[in-house]
Amino acid sequence: MSRIGKQPIQIPDKVKIDIKDANVLVEGPKGKVHKNFAPVVKVEISGRTLTVSALDDSRFANAMHGTARSIIAGMVKGVTAGYIKELEIQGVGFKANLKGKQLDLALGFSHPIAMDIPEGIKITVTDGTRLKVEGCDKQLVGAVTAEIRSYYPPEPYKGKGVRIVGERVRRKEGKTVA
Repeated sequence: MSRIGKQPIQIPDKVKIDIKDANVLVEGPKGKVHKNFAPVVKVEISGRTLTVSALDDSRFANAMHGTARSIIAGMVKGVTAGYIKELEIQGVGFKANLKGKQLDLALGFSHPIAMDIPEGIKITVTDGTRLKVEGCDKQLVGAVTAEIRSYYPPEPYKGKGVRIVGERVRRKEGKTVA
């Protein structure tokens, strides 16, 4: 039995949750999030409280018990407060701009990188080098952030590249002439 899975989730007033079998849809002021869970967990609502329980004592059911509860709690937090990840671009001539529903990145390659912004994600660019990725789905915000970072990860010699704000990059010493 999972200690995290036993804890009930308090549902705020502005949030509406719809449950069909192991499919959970959470709607709130920031948007909608939908997730399918394995049919080994049971999700119930009583009043303004949501509980998750395992249907049997298998190892998989016990693992999914806490996981499902944690994901649903994250979904409730996402539709009320939202998730934000910030990126910064370092390097001479490296910059980003928004062109409609596309993010245009100039990262020192011979061509600009055009990335389509997925539905449910809002990206804001300030100073051309700072990006803010916002959304109500924690997994999607992290995936978009990781995709942007993967175009030019920070390199250890000059520190150029796209990094998450607060990320530390270990710098290496360059070659020395003997």
